[in-house]
Amino acid sequence: MVRPKQRQLSVGAGLALQNGEDMANRLIDQTSPYLLQHAHNPVDWYPWGEEALLRAREEDKPIFLSIGYSACHWCHVMERESFVDPQTALLMNQSFINIKVDREERPDLDSIYMKAVQAMTGQGGWPLSVFLTSGGEPFYGGTYFPPEDRHGMPGFPRLLTAVAEAYTTRQGDVTRSAAQIISAIQRTDQPHGSPEPLTADLLSRAYTSLKSDFDPQEGGFGTAPKFPQAMALDFLLRYHHRTRDPEALAMVETTLERMARGGIYDQLGGGFHRYSTDPSWLVPHFEKMLYDNALLSRLYLHAYQATGNPLYRRIAQETLDYVLREMTDPQGGFYSTQDADSQGEEGTYYLWTPHEIQQALGPHEAPVIQRYFGVTHEGNFDGRSILYRPRDVSEVAQGMGLEPGEMMAVVERGKNRLLEVRGHRIPPAKDTKVLTSWNGLMMGSMARGAAILHRADYLQAAVSNASFILENLREGQRLLRTWRDGHARLKGYLEDYACLMDGLLALYETTLDISWLREAQALARPMLELFWDEEQGVFYDTGLDHEALVVRPREITDNAMPCGGSMAAEVLLRLSLLLTGEEGFARRAASAMGSVRELMVDFPLGFGHWLGALDLHLSSPQEIAVVGPRDQSATQALLDAIHSRYMPNKVLAGCNPLEPGSWDDIPLLEDKVMMGGSPTAYLCHKYVCYQPVTDPSALAQQIERSL
Repeated sequence: MVRPKQRQLSVGAGLALQNGEDMANRLIDQTSPYLLQHAHNPVDWYPWGEEALLRAREEDKPIFLSIGYSACHWCHVMERESFVDPQTALLMNQSFINIKVDREERPDLDSIYMKAVQAMTGQGGWPLSVFLTSGGEPFYGGTYFPPEDRHGMPGFPRLLTAVAEAYTTRQGDVTRSAAQIISAIQRTDQPHGSPEPLTADLLSRAYTSLKSDFDPQEGGFGTAPKFPQAMALDFLLRYHHRTRDPEALAMVETTLERMARGGIYDQLGGGFHRYSTDPSWLVPHFEKMLYDNALLSRLYLHAYQATGNPLYRRIAQETLDYVLREMTDPQGGFYSTQDADSQGEEGTYYLWTPHEIQQALGPHEAPVIQRYFGVTHEGNFDGRSILYRPRDVSEVAQGMGLEPGEMMAVVERGKNRLLEVRGHRIPPAKDTKVLTSWNGLMMGSMARGAAILHRADYLQAAVSNASFILENLREGQRLLRTWRDGHARLKGYLEDYACLMDGLLALYETTLDISWLREAQALARPMLELFWDEEQGVFYDTGLDHEALVVRPREITDNAMPCGGSMAAEVLLRLSLLLTGEEGFARRAASAMGSVRELMVDFPLGFGHWLGALDLHLSSPQEIAVVGPRDQSATQALLDAIHSRYMPNKVLAGCNPLEPGSWDDIPLLEDKVMMGGSPTAYLCHKYVCYQPVTDPSALAQQIERSL
């Protein structure tokens, strides 16, 4: 498609659009689908950069900063109501320098200005709407603003007029407000280290806090809206492994089962929507995010290892299959999101009526599917039905006069047919940019899925993804953040380095290919050089070579995905266990965890991945070495005995004795050989080493004794 030539918009651009002239603004040359969605607004949008900031300083104009992302429903609403309106655009262009940011590309800006809005209003969200001084300091903001006064919110045009007037006539007030907000952000980002040691008591206290917020009926935490909280649940699974507390496991299992049966899970196509708007996981916000599906597929895999429940295996498999089918670029990258909206309405793609199901399946099988998935004439979402599973298989089978096995055969045929029919609908838009950190998470989940579920296609996807990222998102030795349509850009953040290292380490454990470990090791040094502050003992999100911002951001909470600091702590701990001469890695990881010591206990829902890293730090891991050619079935059988068991803190190393140098600097492999010419496993735990074994069943017995 040929893009229109870029033209600078004047303040009269909105009126020109009104007269039928289609004008592209400065976003037209961006690669972000979210920014390109706004490239034909009459607003004179700039991307974040020196051009916009310089113009703001030269003209002493305030900046209107709008931050969102392509799958954000209310971002679309605000665009339709305000940013395409010529009169609103005229107001914006006359009085402001207008900057549009994709939060997924620029988590640094999103973090800084989200904290600013939270400091001003006590809450935040997207679209994020912030007014800045010409120097970039925030002085007023909010989230969604309607086109006219509504529900206690000021109309956006009235707000624009009031802010512009305040900036012009009350500069002193604006300056003081901005200084106070910057001070509040700096206090939020200040390290709050504790001299107290890191002990297992912290894990117990965090567990007690999570229990108090748990919903025993529906699973999950709190009421509505209800988020999956994959990292907190993964910590609970770890805590059960550590303590054998049955309640910790019950909390995980209740939540995983309820989510798997709810509308938050795509019952036909697999994969999870962003969150549930109700306490029972029925009505989701329909967007699908790559990081959610990476973390949740990983959680279900771990739960399957821990319990053997086939439901968890199925959900993990269907979720990873969805990513392969719908979210994978032919070159190997994983796409970022699928929109909540299709045909201008939220959720339309996923909803059904009894008539539609009868047309697709016929009179004999349609009633079974309708009962199984809770489809009624009244519906449960605007007169149509979100598919969910309100009843047990046995109850549905009995009600339909079928044997459970017979009924499930009907269900599987029906699911496949409905998925085929759904494929002819207009699908939600995809954000096809490839983000390094999100891809690292999914790479790790694909690699784990390959090992646990014996899926060669998952392994191929993980290998292809690793090769793609390393080849396309590096500039020299510097990682880049985002890629789309052959163009990589923006310097990578701490989370990009740490999440990519996590994926590479998972790939090494699955393949025993030393090259993936070496790639992870090679990223550790620049990660520390760019993001580690030795004096404060903490990580920052932006590198030393990053542009100067009003503050240097340091996100410490595990929100929708692990923060850079918690992921960096974990991967450094894992590398310190694998490699000699890397004692400094563990020291820095412990220092980073110490900086959030009390916060982990007081707010465990926001520190789930930190708690997992702390569990690793305090553990006595199983240290396992496997020596043998990777492509031999006997080597694979030993690996299967390892990967089939839940060992969250294990350290696994391997080498092919036919490849000299494939075990250098790995202490677990020192002096390890194949016994009798057969692939051999060595297990050590708590300073005790077991007899080397070549038989997978003997290794399984040793592992059981070590658990």
